[in-house]
Amino acid sequence: MSSGGSPKKKKLNKKLYEEELHRLQEELVMLQDWIKQKGLKVCILFEGRDAAGKGGVIKRITQYMNPRFCHVVALGKPTDKEESQWYFQRYIPHLPAKGEMVIFDRSWYNCVGVDRVMNFTTADQWEEFFRSCPEFERMLVRSGIILLKYWFSVSPEQQLKRFKGRIEDPIKRWKISPMDLKSIERWDDYSRAKDEMFEHCHTEEAPWYEVPADNKKKARLNCIHHILSQIPYKEVKPVVIKLPERPEEKYKRPPLTKENFVPELY
Repeated sequence: MSSGGSPKKKKLNKKLYEEELHRLQEELVMLQDWIKQKGLKVCILFEGRDAAGKGGVIKRITQYMNPRFCHVVALGKPTDKEESQWYFQRYIPHLPAKGEMVIFDRSWYNCVGVDRVMNFTTADQWEEFFRSCPEFERMLVRSGIILLKYWFSVSPEQQLKRFKGRIEDPIKRWKISPMDLKSIERWDDYSRAKDEMFEHCHTEEAPWYEVPADNKKKARLNCIHHILSQIPYKEVKPVVIKLPERPEEKYKRPPLTKENFVPELY
């Protein structure tokens, strides 16, 4: 289903969700060890509607991963210099080296997504993107990069509900931006842009995978499960770690009264 997500289904049991999420996260750590050992290069793109749940699934993927080998890239507004460069140039330095997984929280598809809808790019620019992007991604795949692209779909009703929740919650209010508010008025424009983007950039070498995300928990589990299914891996036998015996303490430390402790309020 294009933008409205899947039909409403039965809620996922909380206990089952937590157990399955933890199991999948253990598998992700195994996958990370395999990526490191085999020198694989993994690049995952997350795109979709505002408030569709991209950030939530990224947090669950990276929760137990080693940040030295699993990087999240969320680029801000391009600088004047970057705007003068070849469009894909600012993303290239962030691509994975051997043994790394890189996750893009929004990516080069900004050009034909939010930038197109908000008129930050011209028709010539996004038409050139449609010509260049499939070839660019084929180059990445030919270089040995495992490229996975996920689009998170959400219904207009669910998106509006999540926006309201963010506005009412002080710790989530920062997530609401002027662009989010404009996206409500331009729902059809985003739908049109997404459909055309899929038409040009869904290729055999780098296909798009769509994640119905009205139910956040199901979307997280389904997406993580799919990632694991796309990269064949095996468990890497862990190195046996033996803790050394602590030697007898001979150093005499200064009195604790000289330390500046945080007040114990809890």
